[in-house]
Amino acid sequence: MAVEMDELQTLRHSASHILAQAVKRLFPEAKLTIGPPIDTGFYYDFDIEKPFSREDLDNLEKEMKKIVKENLKIERFELPRDEALELMKDEPYKCELINDLPEGEAISFYKQGEFTDLCAGPHVRYTSKVKAFKLLSATGAYWRGDEHNKMLTRVYGTAFKTKDELEAHLTQLEEAKKRDHNKLGRDLELFTTVDYIGQGLPIMLPKGARIIQLLQRWVEDEEQKRGWQLTKTPFMAKSDLYKISGHWDHYKDGMFVLGDEEKDDEVFALRPMTCPFQYQAFLNRGRSYRDLPMRLNETSTLFRNEASGEMHGLIRVRQFTISEGHLICTPEQLEDEFRGCLELTTYMLKTLGLYEDVSYRFSQWDPNDRDKYIGTQEQWDEAQSAMKTILDDLGLEYKIGIGEAAFYGPKLDIQIKNVHGKEDTLITIQIDQMLAEKFGMEYVDRDGKKKNPYIIHRTSIGCYERTLALLIEKYAGAFPVWLAPVQVKFLPIADRHLDYVYDVKKQLEAAGIIRNEVDDRSEKLGFKLREAQLEKVPYMIVVGDKDVEAGTVSVRSRRKGDMGSMPVKDFIKLICDEVEAKTL
Repeated sequence: MAVEMDELQTLRHSASHILAQAVKRLFPEAKLTIGPPIDTGFYYDFDIEKPFSREDLDNLEKEMKKIVKENLKIERFELPRDEALELMKDEPYKCELINDLPEGEAISFYKQGEFTDLCAGPHVRYTSKVKAFKLLSATGAYWRGDEHNKMLTRVYGTAFKTKDELEAHLTQLEEAKKRDHNKLGRDLELFTTVDYIGQGLPIMLPKGARIIQLLQRWVEDEEQKRGWQLTKTPFMAKSDLYKISGHWDHYKDGMFVLGDEEKDDEVFALRPMTCPFQYQAFLNRGRSYRDLPMRLNETSTLFRNEASGEMHGLIRVRQFTISEGHLICTPEQLEDEFRGCLELTTYMLKTLGLYEDVSYRFSQWDPNDRDKYIGTQEQWDEAQSAMKTILDDLGLEYKIGIGEAAFYGPKLDIQIKNVHGKEDTLITIQIDQMLAEKFGMEYVDRDGKKKNPYIIHRTSIGCYERTLALLIEKYAGAFPVWLAPVQVKFLPIADRHLDYVYDVKKQLEAAGIIRNEVDDRSEKLGFKLREAQLEKVPYMIVVGDKDVEAGTVSVRSRRKGDMGSMPVKDFIKLICDEVEAKTL
């Protein structure tokens, strides 16, 4: 049965088949796998001996244009399983897909000229309908996304209804490249990576480390204002802890395990999350309903054994720091406390300028895949019903993600896309009624009975590294003044102005504007200005003879340009007001 697609998706799906036909013409030894449309275009994965070069992509694009001009009719037909396998006998990946289809399901193909592909469709009727397309890149991708399978070559492309739409999209892609945090973050000396340290283990350089420090201090101070209590817990624990929480059974493959269970008396693992550690603060003594809600927060360093193919700059790493928190409450407090967690994240997102860029996903369990989860059907129904009621009462617009829940409970995922359109989770708020029971967490209620509390797992700003990556891309490296690693750059015109510059520097630092630098190199002013602009410094202070005589500074703003000469105290007030207001 053909799947439903809109007109643009159908066009892009057909473009992927035209690409596959071109590959089989120029590289007949290539083996076909899958080629779906995606939000930004399409891709097709091939098993080939040598990955495609840019020159190969250009040649494939030329061949695609020939196929379009040939105006081949695209026709659908079906075959029984044995005939389908015979037709695809030289395409092992297609045979695997055919064998995976349920008995009785239609096995459909699409034919265009000499090329036939296993496909559910739909497609345009003639290849001539696909006119505005471009092959963008070739990368590696595991068959079926499993790192244990063979690495294939994935060709990404895009297609639009008109050439004008294509050109506009390509222009947007060029802009995205300029904003890509993986390049820009290195150019601005915010972070680096080193092969012999390892993938997913970035080194924060002084400027990047400063931004993360500013974010952490801001988050911790804001959380304290809202009644959160800070904890500090170990980076590792014995396997015993993770066995109680269920991580050992449900998450062990994603953990860094230290030791061998068969050989060692004690096996440790680096923590992939903080929850089982923070619960010990609740368990430290007996609790009653008067102790609740208990809000525990921690700036947590976590470790997750991500697949090497998943690593990307600061977006997905193996060691990261997160604004993690666990809120322990009674059932009656659940909705108000969940709302408070969401209000905190909303405040953070708005202050950072990311609020308009996010979407919401209500991540639920998959009852058809019970092995992934702990708990009973009744517990999941109760937790998901409670979360649905809360989200609907808040009037939040969300999508539902079946199978995206944590193994212990449903969650609200706050999603965001990077400049290339790849979506990741930035912040989560989860409802959990299962781990409290596993850890024996109880409180004495008003009726004198012992009860298990609800737990809300949450982050307020998410992973700091990922947040920094998104901020680099959002602002193209030109951070708001309150976050800029260097807020002010002094540009003395001559050496005779240095004494005055350093006196003004001390005045700024006394007012709290400590992130400033003096460019005292014997270079022309124009060169120094260009350098400061490339570094995306918010304010440049040019100092010459007139400034020294008048006790002023000549101010150039990254946003406003030349702001003229002003008294030092006026400039200090200007920048302090901007920092205090966290102006974007």
